[in-house]
Amino acid sequence: MVGDIGEPRLGLAATDWDRLTAEITHVFHLAAIYDLAVPVALARRVNVEGTGHVLDLCLAAPNLERLTYVSTAYVAGRREGTVYEHELVMGQRFKNHYEATKFQAEVWVHERRDAVPTTILRPAVVVGDSRTGETEKFDGPYYLLRNVSRMTGLGRPVMQFGSSSATFNVVPVDFVVAAIARTAFMEAAVGETLHLVDPDPVTTRALVTALSLAYAGRPPVGRIPPGLVEAALRARPVRDLFGGTPRESIVYLNHPVAFDTRRTVALLGPEDLAPPPFADYVDAMVGFFRAHEHDPRLVPAR
Repeated sequence: MVGDIGEPRLGLAATDWDRLTAEITHVFHLAAIYDLAVPVALARRVNVEGTGHVLDLCLAAPNLERLTYVSTAYVAGRREGTVYEHELVMGQRFKNHYEATKFQAEVWVHERRDAVPTTILRPAVVVGDSRTGETEKFDGPYYLLRNVSRMTGLGRPVMQFGSSSATFNVVPVDFVVAAIARTAFMEAAVGETLHLVDPDPVTTRALVTALSLAYAGRPPVGRIPPGLVEAALRARPVRDLFGGTPRESIVYLNHPVAFDTRRTVALLGPEDLAPPPFADYVDAMVGFFRAHEHDPRLVPAR
């Protein structure tokens, strides 16, 4: 059924709504606007009001066994240090409207957990399949790859603008999908909030270096201060030079935060279902990008 989570009753006809609420046992809510530069009104309509409408669906479904709500690790906002899975409202500020509205949506989900059996999952930054590299859109860390590609094509050195003291937490989509499927039918996961993150993430400096080596066969040379990069990216020619990188993304490369995973590990087991190290799939990620980097369907509009 095609609907619209921004509308009451998901924009469905009454007969479709009645059939849906009567039959469903599991709801998976992944829909969100995750553009870091999203306008606040659109972010609220999709991320907050949309989640409210999905919660209404769950409350109207007498046979519901589980709501799997996909949040994001970045509801932590600007918090630094270690963030634990049971924490949410900690007086944090946010880097953009995406984070703020996903936080508000998760608050709503928490408030309904007594009436709706729920598992909340918080992925880190998600990239393509760890085996094939396949992805649906070249955003997030792919902006770094686009910058490497642009600099290489122009015969210029790749510059480093990642911090050696900060980590960049990235996980492949196949790990996230497997965790969603597993926890949705795990009785012990009811009421849990789980970080789907790399427990041993790479530093942002190591991330940029690995991408540059995999794509161009050479490491970055020199480093541009992140504040200078963010200010310069306000200009369209500079964004084009950096492969279309949005300035809102630079802060993620220099944010010293770690996400604790003790509940996720306890439920899934580190040997049973865990994300592979970034070094194990960076070649697949870069290989898919190299083969499809000029496909307009995979390039975010700016």
